[in-house]
Amino acid sequence: METVVYDHQFNGNEWFVIGLMSLGFAAYWLLPRTFSPLQTIFNMLIGVTFGLIFDHTIFIPPFDLYDIGDKSSYEVFDLFSYLMYAPYGYFFIYGVERFRIYGMSTIGYIILWTGLAILLEWSGLKVGLFHYNNGYKLLYSIPIYLVLQSIHLSMYRTVFSRQRWQRPRTKRAIPTK
Repeated sequence: METVVYDHQFNGNEWFVIGLMSLGFAAYWLLPRTFSPLQTIFNMLIGVTFGLIFDHTIFIPPFDLYDIGDKSSYEVFDLFSYLMYAPYGYFFIYGVERFRIYGMSTIGYIILWTGLAILLEWSGLKVGLFHYNNGYKLLYSIPIYLVLQSIHLSMYRTVFSRQRWQRPRTKRAIPTK
């Protein structure tokens, strides 16, 4: 398979990634710490993991629906493009906890974050970070974001549910002889 070269320079797409990473991690450092280190790592890694899994699913043949960065093959800088997802996975859950999103409001919250993700993907498309192939369109990303954010929230609530980590209160049996 032949490598397609979209760009030879350090320019808009690299600065976009650096800017989003800088903005995301700066905001993380400025916000009050409300999560345990384990929760923080979980939420940051889930953003990176989902980016890697789904990008590799639809990025490689036989689908080959889009390319990332300056070439259709991987470059070292492409790893940074996955790291830019880390703080946003954290912010997604931070908002859920901070604004106490539960019940039907969860649907609106996920739709709001899907809109933000589409806006950022559209911006990445405009600066040359993403290059669509084989008829892929931005609108096709909407169900992907809806599903991923729903899974992320479900996993977070399952793993870090308050009931899961509380010890049951039982009376101690008095040993008899």
